[in-house]
Amino acid sequence: MANLFDSSSIHPVALELGKLFEDRGFELSLVGGPVRDLFLGQAALDLDFTTNATPDETLDVARGWADAHWEIGRDFGTIGLRKGDAMIEVTTYRAEAYDADSRKPAVAFARKLEDDLFRRDFTINSMALRLPSLELVDPYGGIKDLSAGLLRTPGTPEDSFSDDPLRMMRAARFVSRLDIDPAPEVVQAMTGMADRIEIISAERVRDELVKLIIGKNPRRGVELLVDTGLATHVLPEIPALRMETDDQHHHKDVYQHSLTVMMQAVDLETGPDGAVPSPDFTLRFAALMHDIGKPATRKMEKNGSVSFRHHDVVGSKLAKKRMRALRFDNETIKNVGRLVELHMRFYGYGEAGWTDSAVRRYVRDAGDQLERLHRLTRSDVTTRNRRKVQRLGRAYDDLERRVAELAEQEELEAMRPDLDGQQIMSILGIAPGPMVGKAYNFLLNLRLDEGSLGEEEAERRLKAWWAESDHAS
Repeated sequence: MANLFDSSSIHPVALELGKLFEDRGFELSLVGGPVRDLFLGQAALDLDFTTNATPDETLDVARGWADAHWEIGRDFGTIGLRKGDAMIEVTTYRAEAYDADSRKPAVAFARKLEDDLFRRDFTINSMALRLPSLELVDPYGGIKDLSAGLLRTPGTPEDSFSDDPLRMMRAARFVSRLDIDPAPEVVQAMTGMADRIEIISAERVRDELVKLIIGKNPRRGVELLVDTGLATHVLPEIPALRMETDDQHHHKDVYQHSLTVMMQAVDLETGPDGAVPSPDFTLRFAALMHDIGKPATRKMEKNGSVSFRHHDVVGSKLAKKRMRALRFDNETIKNVGRLVELHMRFYGYGEAGWTDSAVRRYVRDAGDQLERLHRLTRSDVTTRNRRKVQRLGRAYDDLERRVAELAEQEELEAMRPDLDGQQIMSILGIAPGPMVGKAYNFLLNLRLDEGSLGEEEAERRLKAWWAESDHAS
């Protein structure tokens, strides 16, 4: 096939390495995602290569050229190299497959580039550029599929997904990232083989889910997971929403409402210098999960309406439980859980208004998630009633204005009682223990309700509280 790129499109290190391999009589090709991205007009930042050289031969070719190397992937035919700032992986042509119950692939080396490309997940990732000639090798129609916006597998999807069931998650990820259509046979195979995802480690599933959520169109990726049954195995709380309706808040379909909230949250993300730079996984995932407590809290009221009391608190617990099962880090679990728990806090502000104390508590409880909470709350308005949308928008505008004013006055983000723990113990003559925490919370509530009192007044109030409590000596 013809050379479709000029050398300026390719990292110079790739061309250097290709010439080294060619001079030694070996083949070397840039392969997979980097080639796809070049056709999408994006820089090929990853330097993933495939070769007919063995790992030992690769090391021999790179000796004296690479600044460093590592062999952690040798069992899979992969040698890592560093040249300047460039991180490189060179893998011997291979074929691999999972057995029926294994989470790890059995590796076999292949003889030809075309054989190596055939074992890859999708045709759009089964392209290679021979180096240094820049000849495109596309035996399975990746360019045609990329142009048509179609996701297909080089062979049958059943064989591909049997080889590595994680590819079903990757299908949903690419649908989200590239906003493309899965081929009908891909959807059919995913549906029939969804339970095979159970053999894949939680960590690998989590990584694909994160990439899906931060993609260009995460709604389409989530819908594919749900429609094929994969979500039942990896994120069952989302398909469970399809059975719920919320007449009180006019969300006739809680599942579709949740998808809409997620996409509206995407639209409220900021540029790289803003408060919530796009793409933001925490905001998007909290938006998707914000109503998952509704199935467990659904109650039919005497007047015939349906209520979901405390679904925010229940949903927060469920979200954290699911994220722990998927091996998310503690910080992300905490942040998503906090957002789900607080997403209903704002409602009622427009009707009754809040005292300064209530605004302070809102900011304190949100903590460093306040900017995300602003966006989640605004995104949670999906009603078609324009007057209600406008009323809620004006109310939240007013709340944000008051938050900003109080923050300027009192530096709410760093709010602390007027006395610290050491001062409390000294004033009350007590040792470290639970009572110090209770006294601290008493003073913190005073600060939230009345603002800063000053140390002298705070001490007077603390002593009065202590004298009235059952713990005074």
